[in-house]
Amino acid sequence: MNVTLTPYDVVFGADRPFVFIGGPCVIEDRESALYAAQAIKTACDAAGVPLVYKSSYDKANRSSSQAFRGVGMDEGLMILEKVKAEFGVPVLSDVHTPAEVKAAAPILDILQIPAFLCRQTDLLVAAGASGKTVNVKKGQFMAPWDMGNAVAKVAQGGDAQILLTERGTTFGYNTLVVDMQALPIMARFAPVIFDAGHSVQQPGGLGYASGGKREMIPALARAAAAVGVAGIFLECHPDPDRAPCDGPNMWPIDRLADLLKTLAELDKITKNL
Repeated sequence: MNVTLTPYDVVFGADRPFVFIGGPCVIEDRESALYAAQAIKTACDAAGVPLVYKSSYDKANRSSSQAFRGVGMDEGLMILEKVKAEFGVPVLSDVHTPAEVKAAAPILDILQIPAFLCRQTDLLVAAGASGKTVNVKKGQFMAPWDMGNAVAKVAQGGDAQILLTERGTTFGYNTLVVDMQALPIMARFAPVIFDAGHSVQQPGGLGYASGGKREMIPALARAAAAVGVAGIFLECHPDPDRAPCDGPNMWPIDRLADLLKTLAELDKITKNL
């Protein structure tokens, strides 16, 4: 049950080295996106880890209506297309409506369904009909075994390749908890990605925005690698404390290579690679 991104040498599977999905939470502008892509690719190359570049052109589920949402779909897709051309890596961004799926699919290699929308039937079916790989993030309110229904909805739309991402479960006010049992449970349905950044998020924890416990990212990422996952998802930024979106749960790019090298060693042991 592997997922292959062509024409790239990127394969998601329980018996394959993990793929890193990462980039700034939101596209801020063309220059910063290209800088981040270069730096993240350098870190991945140093660790011997394949990369899917992730950055959202629109973050439509912010805590406050005043929060920065991104550059918008048209400009964002042009920037992601430039990243693909310049660095030869697949790209991923969120889609929120069936109309967005149609517009974004020609550019994106992976269409991501945000966690809050993982039960939106029309969106899931449209993504499945796009012919592109679809990554469905498990809702904070969902049991892992219920994600089989999300996979079935995507499959209803067509024969798209499907990934599932664990990003923590609502535990209490502004708090998430990760149950590592969710990883092998969801792997029954599709290759599983672990989102190490959003799993330490404190949704709405700052009142006007989400907080997070960045210092806990390595511990959770190592645990997921030890369980065995097809990919690690981690938003990262050159200066997370100054990022306009989700800074408290993004990882500094200049510390990424060392973390990826540790995760790659654990991955090899777990999968007997």
